[in-house]
Amino acid sequence: MNNEIIQNNLDYTLFSWAKQGGLNPINASHAKGTYVYDRDGKKYLDFSSQLMNVNIGHGDQRITEAVAKQMEEVSYVYPGMATDVRGKLGKKIAEITPGNLTKTFFTLGGAEAIENAIKLARIYTGRHKIITHYRAYHGATYGAISASGDPRRFPVDSQAMPGIVHVENPYAYRCPWNSNSIEECGERALAHLERIVQLENPDNVAAILFEGESGSSGCLKYPPMYLKRVRELCDRYGIMMIDDEVMSGFGRTGKMFGIDHHGVTPDMMCLAKGLTSGYLPLGGLVVTNQIAEYFNDKPMIIGLTYSAHPTLCAAALENIRIIETEKLVERAAEMGLYIEAEVEKLKAKHPSIGDFRNTGLLGCIELVKNRITKEPTTRWNAKPSEMEATVKMAAKIRELGMFTFVRWNWIFIAPPLNITKEEVDEGLKIISQAIEIADQYCN
Repeated sequence: MNNEIIQNNLDYTLFSWAKQGGLNPINASHAKGTYVYDRDGKKYLDFSSQLMNVNIGHGDQRITEAVAKQMEEVSYVYPGMATDVRGKLGKKIAEITPGNLTKTFFTLGGAEAIENAIKLARIYTGRHKIITHYRAYHGATYGAISASGDPRRFPVDSQAMPGIVHVENPYAYRCPWNSNSIEECGERALAHLERIVQLENPDNVAAILFEGESGSSGCLKYPPMYLKRVRELCDRYGIMMIDDEVMSGFGRTGKMFGIDHHGVTPDMMCLAKGLTSGYLPLGGLVVTNQIAEYFNDKPMIIGLTYSAHPTLCAAALENIRIIETEKLVERAAEMGLYIEAEVEKLKAKHPSIGDFRNTGLLGCIELVKNRITKEPTTRWNAKPSEMEATVKMAAKIRELGMFTFVRWNWIFIAPPLNITKEEVDEGLKIISQAIEIADQYCN
């Protein structure tokens, strides 16, 4: 049976971001709390919340019950109809998002939210250019992957959406301007951003799109003043500010949203992942009253067959209730501090740990061959032949019973928000054993 399940998956389905030959996926049977179990009985500590989305942990039957109850009432109606759960979820999102973000258009995921944010920004401003960071990922659909600076866009560069302009990140550990502090790096990044806006003609720039907190591009931390100054820049030139909270939202960073660390209100916010903790596919684009009112006398040209799907909305509403009542936002902040202290201890043991960047429970260990030169253990966008250390570490982590991502020279630490200290200790012990491999590459 186990072999048949694997073979059916390999023979009849396509896997994301992978060569289709030679795959060896975990044969998942069930999941509970912070663990996923395969069909051979092996358990894996989920140290990345799958794709950084299972915020409340696996197997919470309260979500199942909320979904079942909704399906008994109405499982689906077309998006032009009103439902009780749609209205309640929209109201709840308006309550927990910052400032005057008020109305939500529901999508099936983060990439669709990004696509529609780009579309609305262009319609609302009458401009066409979108500025984004090189070290950022916004999704795999046409516009979202074009907006991403992540190298996963390279194979489709020649067909990319026009009007996308990329800028450098304030990556303090490897500051492009050789700055001596995170604040100085931030100042130079802001000057760089404004120069690009001016060179591209501000009257053509519709929006600046950014991640609420950096995730799959290495958990890069913003300098303290960076997003406030980006907000000021946007206001100065009449540019929309689009906040991608797909990964950083719903408690992941120790605040309800990543941008809450910066005291800034964007014009649009994109949601998904932690909105339902991955139990069902749902995303959202939240806009201010000002943007919503612009369409009071003209059609809003966006739509999806499954927008505001009642069953999905029920899952999200219950998920947010769990996050709030169990104080998982506060717990993420607390456990994040514990992880930071424990990783600091690992630095003394492992010469390959160059940096650890963490916000709540969204963190990355960056591995180097030499702390002085900061030569990465595996370089950014390395070829498969250059990935020896990365492949070995990923294999060791899986062998020892953990699921998380090892990407180039980063190891991700982003467990469910209800993880215990004992489970953190278990996870860091496994990661420590994997990092011993990176230590062997030090010079």
